[in-house]
Amino acid sequence: MRIDVVSIFPEYLAALDLSLIGKARREGLLELNVHDLRDYTFDKHRTVDDTPYGGGAGMVMKPEPWAAALRRIATESPLDAAGPVKPTLIVPSPAGAVFDQAMAYELAEHEHISFACGRYEGIDERVLEFAQEHFDVRPVSIGDYVLNGGEVAVLAMVEAIGRLIPGVVGNPESLVEESHSDGLLEYPVYTKPAEWEGHEVPEVLLSGNHGKITRFRRNEQLKRTAERRPDLIVKLDPATFNRHDRDTLWHAGFAIHEGKVIDKGEHPGL
Repeated sequence: MRIDVVSIFPEYLAALDLSLIGKARREGLLELNVHDLRDYTFDKHRTVDDTPYGGGAGMVMKPEPWAAALRRIATESPLDAAGPVKPTLIVPSPAGAVFDQAMAYELAEHEHISFACGRYEGIDERVLEFAQEHFDVRPVSIGDYVLNGGEVAVLAMVEAIGRLIPGVVGNPESLVEESHSDGLLEYPVYTKPAEWEGHEVPEVLLSGNHGKITRFRRNEQLKRTAERRPDLIVKLDPATFNRHDRDTLWHAGFAIHEGKVIDKGEHPGL
């Protein structure tokens, strides 16, 4: 996979040289290029912003540098049997679709992804219109809040996507068991010593009975998700539950009614 990131603060992306993503870059599993938007400016001051039409606070990123940067990235896109791959352009924005694990899995299948890190009041909207000629443009949000720029969001998304590329994570089984892989939060984990500061590891984990351990972990997933993210519980498919799952959910405050998972507190008649 090739990833390109355009930013006026390329040093912000230095963290991508660390940990598993940095190792993947060094081993050739991931080609990651960071571009300084100011390298594509046309004046001695390397100007990337200007005042907004229509008035208002703040500044808006100019279209000319973005067009030059994106043109270059598009021309360097990898080739397949049909010719150059049309890259996906992710534009971090609080007005975009919410990034989640399902999107991470989908994007991990792409050959070429680019990120446009906006700053100030954002990028001139015409840049997104222009980019549609060369990219599949997708505004994406990492949550319902506002950041100073897109770099933090890009760090999160690149790590979430990059770790799904085969070979990046040493033990692929860990990808299957972690939070959100099956719509649930991950179960709690423990290590030695078995007793610490008066707190003990659950006895079932010391039993060696793998069937009971699997059931315990599944129960903990259901209970933790019901407590912390009830919005995820009600999205689950009841057809995937066995008798034990249904019992655990019942005690956690949820029931199966007319083919859906519902919160019993919102349906007092159940």
